[in-house]
Amino acid sequence: MPLPVTAIFAGLLALWLTTLQFKVVGFRRGQLVSLGSGGHEEGERLIRGHANAVETIPIFLILMAVSESLGTPDWVLIGIGTFFTIGRVVHGVHFFKQREGFRLRFYGMLMTIIATVAMAIGAIGHGLTGL
Repeated sequence: MPLPVTAIFAGLLALWLTTLQFKVVGFRRGQLVSLGSGGHEEGERLIRGHANAVETIPIFLILMAVSESLGTPDWVLIGIGTFFTIGRVVHGVHFFKQREGFRLRFYGMLMTIIATVAMAIGAIGHGLTGL
């Protein structure tokens, strides 16, 4: 069964992961660090921004694919997927900045959690009704 909505968000989120990865690579090249952060706070921040995305995106995409395969309407998937993607970008942008505030990080993570929980509840509901 084709999963076009999941494919779109998988592609968009992969591009975002690549952007975060390039930030880490650029830092490491600039600081001549081959592994880790070399003890630099900026490197730690960029690495954690990328790692957090790697930790959250796959489960969301799995839930989206399951939900789409079980018949969730496209408009629901697009709405939740857009909300999640914006949350991931807002969260990631926090790690590019060198200021102390956590507003972007907080709202980005909040959006990520809300979208993931919504998708999880929907997948559970679809699963239960399909038994």
